[in-house]
Amino acid sequence: MNHNRVDRIWRKEGLKVPKKQPRRRRLWLNDGSCVRLRPEHKNHVWSYDFVMARTSNGRLLRMLNIIYDYTRECLCIKVARKITAQDVLE
Repeated sequence: MNHNRVDRIWRKEGLKVPKKQPRRRRLWLNDGSCVRLRPEHKNHVWSYDFVMARTSNGRLLRMLNIIYDYTRECLCIKVARKITAQDVLE
């Protein structure tokens, strides 16, 4: 059913038609890169990134890098075969 028809039925029944929500702009650019905040002061921007590699026997290793953008230093690298969302939060 078309949204215009739904709005018309709502108005006919005396209901308040909700306003259209604005479209959300995308968070990335056309080349696939992310729009990033530039660090302006200490503790402003932190980043994390996943890197994957394979061992010689073909098993997968995952590395979680935590980066402090103000000084551009890597604070921690967690290496594991499996990294869960709980591991990221810790």
